[in-house]
Amino acid sequence: MSRSRQPPLVTGISPNEGIPWTKVTIRGENLGTGPTDLIGLTICGHNCLLTAEWMSASKIVCRVGQAKNDKGDIIVTTKSGGKGTSTVSFKLLKPEKIGLLDQSAVWVDEMNYYDMRTDRNKGIPPLSLRPANPLGIEIEKSKFPQKNLETLFPGMSADFTSENFSAAWYLIENHSTTSFEQLKMAVTNLKRQANKKSEGSLAYVKGGLSTFFEAQDALSAIHQKLEADGTEKVEGSMTQKLENVLNRASTTADTLFQEVLGRKDKADSTRNALNVLQRFKFLFNLPLNIERNIQKGDYDVVINDYEKAKSLFGKTEVQVFKKYYAEVETRIEALRELLLAKLLETPSTLHDQKRYIRYLSDLHALGDPAWQCIGAQHRWILQLMHGCKEGYVQDLKGTPGLHSPMLDLDNDTRPLVLGHLSQTASLKRGSSFQSGRDDSWRYKTPHRVAFVEKLTKLVLSQLPNFWKLWISYVNGSLFSETAEKSGQIERSKNVRQRQNDFKKMIQEVMQCLVKLIRGALLPLSIPECGVRQYGGWEVKSELSGQWLAHVIQTIRLTYESLTALEIPNDMLQTIQDLILDLRVRCVMVTLQHTAEEIKRLAEKEDWIVDNEGLTSLPCQFEQCIVHSLQSLKGVLECKPGEASVFQQPKTQEEVCQLSINIMQIFIYCLEQLSTKPDADVDTTHLSIDVSSPDLFGSIHEDFSLTSEQRLLIVLSNCCYLERHTFLNIAEHFEKHNFQGIEKITQVSMASLKELDQRLFENYIELKADPIVGSLEPGIYAGYFDWKDCLPPTGVRNYLKEALVNIIAVHAEVFTISKELVPRVLSKVVEAVSEELSRLMQCVSSFSKNGALQARLEICALRDTVAVHLTPESKSSFKQALEALPQLSSGADKKLLEELLNKFKSSMHLQLTCFQAASSTMMKT
Repeated sequence: MSRSRQPPLVTGISPNEGIPWTKVTIRGENLGTGPTDLIGLTICGHNCLLTAEWMSASKIVCRVGQAKNDKGDIIVTTKSGGKGTSTVSFKLLKPEKIGLLDQSAVWVDEMNYYDMRTDRNKGIPPLSLRPANPLGIEIEKSKFPQKNLETLFPGMSADFTSENFSAAWYLIENHSTTSFEQLKMAVTNLKRQANKKSEGSLAYVKGGLSTFFEAQDALSAIHQKLEADGTEKVEGSMTQKLENVLNRASTTADTLFQEVLGRKDKADSTRNALNVLQRFKFLFNLPLNIERNIQKGDYDVVINDYEKAKSLFGKTEVQVFKKYYAEVETRIEALRELLLAKLLETPSTLHDQKRYIRYLSDLHALGDPAWQCIGAQHRWILQLMHGCKEGYVQDLKGTPGLHSPMLDLDNDTRPLVLGHLSQTASLKRGSSFQSGRDDSWRYKTPHRVAFVEKLTKLVLSQLPNFWKLWISYVNGSLFSETAEKSGQIERSKNVRQRQNDFKKMIQEVMQCLVKLIRGALLPLSIPECGVRQYGGWEVKSELSGQWLAHVIQTIRLTYESLTALEIPNDMLQTIQDLILDLRVRCVMVTLQHTAEEIKRLAEKEDWIVDNEGLTSLPCQFEQCIVHSLQSLKGVLECKPGEASVFQQPKTQEEVCQLSINIMQIFIYCLEQLSTKPDADVDTTHLSIDVSSPDLFGSIHEDFSLTSEQRLLIVLSNCCYLERHTFLNIAEHFEKHNFQGIEKITQVSMASLKELDQRLFENYIELKADPIVGSLEPGIYAGYFDWKDCLPPTGVRNYLKEALVNIIAVHAEVFTISKELVPRVLSKVVEAVSEELSRLMQCVSSFSKNGALQARLEICALRDTVAVHLTPESKSSFKQALEALPQLSSGADKKLLEELLNKFKSSMHLQLTCFQAASSTMMKT
């Protein structure tokens, strides 16, 4: 079907903006041929056909409905022209929200109001209506967390109807992203609303002027129509009836809102009364606020409020104010008692103590709370110290030992002193050395050591705060400026009076610390009257030197920490005296323990001999002493302010005697080893030093040692001790500042030489006597007679046998120690030559052959052992030869020489040892 007319065209609208249900006039072209031709009308997308009134082809009147879009076109649709277009647009404004008590020129739909709490329309009774958006701009909810807002604005609210309304919170919550221009518009809206309320009824009339005109027109039309009709009734005209209806409606409205308006008036009167009392609200609420703040611990707030109340109402004459102020004073007095109890409560931190003292000074508490706190802290420290001792004593009685993690007290390396040995021998001897110390001391902490550690730790944890509290008391930093100014003169007097009292407190703590440690470690140094209070450990064994050294180090660190607090040295002198006594005791105990270890060294003799004829025993002895001295290195070292351990002559004498005792104990061990029966020698571990090429004899065969061999080994060790070990030990003593070293060395050397001489004589007696005793029977064997004998044909067997025995002695000594060979053989040769001289001098007469035989044997023996001849042995051989008749003929001399050469040639192999010794002595 074809359309005969042009499409509708909207060219104007009046007004061009408004809220929903605003009456507008639309003008344009081809808007329809009549009411039936108009089939569609939309404004901003909302269908307005139901309210449209067609006036002409160029005019339509309607009301704007609830549209989704805030701005849009006006589209008219007709049967004849179809869907039209628009050259203008309409802006839809949001309706102004009318409050419950606001005047309105139009009827408000009570079932369709705007609920600002949920930001949407709800149908609830109008009494629940709340005020509209005060800014008049669009609300943009922020994503700021509610908890953060509550933290930023404690006790406030974003509800502008609340007494605690916070404008900042409201803006952050509802307009965090609103532009500055919109906020300026909001300010304008607020001003407009304020002016609107001030204008009162005039503004009300202006706002509803159009409505009044419409109502006036309607009433005029009704009146004219009624007059034209002329119809009246008995009860009056229609106008009179309408007036009555309106009056009843007004009365009903007044009745409906009378309760609300009455409550509003009452609230206004109450608010006015509260405004009058607002000035004194602080005092009336102060007792309750004080209790609440005390429960929360906000003492600063309580003090500030109290000072304010005191300045405002402290001298008031108003009875009500006096009553409430008395309640405040009662609660403040209770607070003073509470703070004082907290101040004297232990344990407590220095920060809390200073805080409570400041509070009490601000509250003008009676007495001197700071000094009371110092006294309480002093008593608390003493109580803790005695409690610590009692706890460890009870634990010692109840359990066998207190275990703790391993203490690394052996950090200092203790090098082995083997400078006198070759590298190979050093390694071998070092590997065979095993310390006699019980290493379990490093894994178990004795009760007394743990007690000292705990006690010093306790003092170091409590005393610094105690000292700082006193310093703060002296310089006045404990008190606030107000309290300081008010009590400065009085406090300065107290400080001067109490300096001596505090000094006594510190000295009492130091003396208690020292006496408790002495009672645990040096019980004999405390008087009998203090044994019960400071002693009572009931331990039988004394602490080892290592643990005493550890305790000394602990106390030294404690002393350094206390010195760092700038405590005067005279207050700490008792600790210095304790350290000195412990150092002396540690030296004594260590030397005594070393003596006990030296006693056990004999059990560790392995009888393994090296090239120098030594066993590991001298090295073990030296190592044991070096270890002991090394463990005393830190103890003997004088820290700043400490005296030397050896400053007292008595200490010097005792240390010197202990050192001599150590040396003599080792010498006694050597003597015991030399005289040990064969059955007591453990040869299961015996081995031979393969680096010695000349070992032979029984030691090769069955690895057993005879008493003579043990004598030789001990003699070899004695020689080495005299030449090296004792001198090295003396050097170590001197290095560690020991006194009386010359006496120690002199006495030790004398004892060692005495043992050496005694053992040497025993060995010579064991070896020389059998050889000497075999000479006389051998000479006269077979009824030999010097007067009647055959011409000599060679050296007789008795002399060869004696030489073989001497060679056996040489072999035995050479196997043990080459250095002992000359000393031993020279003594054996002296004994043999002396016996041979005696025998020759006892002969009454010699025949020619007898004299030649005797001279041959004497010369053969003398020439063979010539290397080991001494002046005594040479004299004996000379006397023996002088007892013989002189050779008269050259034939006899020639025969003698031939026989001597024959003897030396036949026994060349046996006599090689003497030749080797001769060559060795020539080289040296």
